[in-house]
Amino acid sequence: MVDLPDEANGVLPSQLIAEAIDTGLIDAGDYKIHDSLIQPASLDLRLGDKAYRLRCSFLPDTDSVEARMEPLVIDELDLRDEGAVLEPNRPYLIPLLERLDLPPRIRAKANPKSSTGRLDVFTRVITDRSYRFDEIQAGYRGPLYLEVVPLSFAIRVQQGLALNQLRLSVGRSSLTDDELHEEHRRGPMLFQGGAPVSPAALATADGLFLSLDLRGDEHGRVGYRARQNTPRLVMSGIRAHRVEDYWEPVVKEPGDRIVLDPERFYLLLSEESVRVPPHLAAEMTAFDPTSGELRTHYAGFFDPGFGYTRDGTLDGSRAALEVRAHDVPFMIEHGQRVCKLTFERMLAPPDKLYGSDVASNYQGQVDTLGKHFIRP
Repeated sequence: MVDLPDEANGVLPSQLIAEAIDTGLIDAGDYKIHDSLIQPASLDLRLGDKAYRLRCSFLPDTDSVEARMEPLVIDELDLRDEGAVLEPNRPYLIPLLERLDLPPRIRAKANPKSSTGRLDVFTRVITDRSYRFDEIQAGYRGPLYLEVVPLSFAIRVQQGLALNQLRLSVGRSSLTDDELHEEHRRGPMLFQGGAPVSPAALATADGLFLSLDLRGDEHGRVGYRARQNTPRLVMSGIRAHRVEDYWEPVVKEPGDRIVLDPERFYLLLSEESVRVPPHLAAEMTAFDPTSGELRTHYAGFFDPGFGYTRDGTLDGSRAALEVRAHDVPFMIEHGQRVCKLTFERMLAPPDKLYGSDVASNYQGQVDTLGKHFIRP
């Protein structure tokens, strides 16, 4: 792989991810890692041929994942051919096809793909001798395992399906709040009503805050809530499922607000539109629970080019927000700040951007439903 200078700081772009694959830093054995799996600032990771139903989740700490997992396995499922059904609210552990051989300076982080999060499928990567989920230490050499917990729907998955993504970085990549304000002054990153958010109205605290759009359409609909006791959902089926079988519309109350039922899953939209320029990458971070009894967005990557076009014709794209209240009913209102985007600098602009150069499903989105559903 290219020799990175000592002062290198940032996220590896698509062309360096491809180089990492060519030089064996990322390897899948007999399974080729196709170019279609390489995103502008991340790599799609694929499920292996087996899934293990566990009696509980775990972290390996000083052990290997395989050793710590063995006494927790209840059943083994075959993911070849037609795959298998994963039941709601049960943890499954799936060895991934890809494995890592990272040099000492390069670390990695994993997140669910956007389409995975929109189906309320909770995923996180586990590595040998680690005490953290999704965070992979610099210099890690070994296999990758994905914990998968469907929360709303029973899902069918099979070998080769990508449910999550991996991002590689080196040095100090995160932007400070001062750097975010400067970036926004140079080229707006947040829009509201088609106009850049004024610098004075930009809310930051180790990232940019986003708020809710609860004005609704002409019928007062603001989003969707997952139905209960639904048919199984085939995750390889694109535009293959009826919306009404899995979702019910959410209608606002007077005053542009809604009350979330405890432990129900909602898909809503941000009030602001986000633009991620080619030299930056972003990540939605889980909402701080001290700000209310809810969790907003279970983390996800925003690649360079989200809400951006080279000719400047797109003033950002709105973000889909995955929301769940805990313990008690919880009221949320239009304009309420509920999530945060953190930004990282890229080592170099990627050779392909989200939306214009890859098969992106959510550029310019005005609706929250994922690619699995039949839409007019």
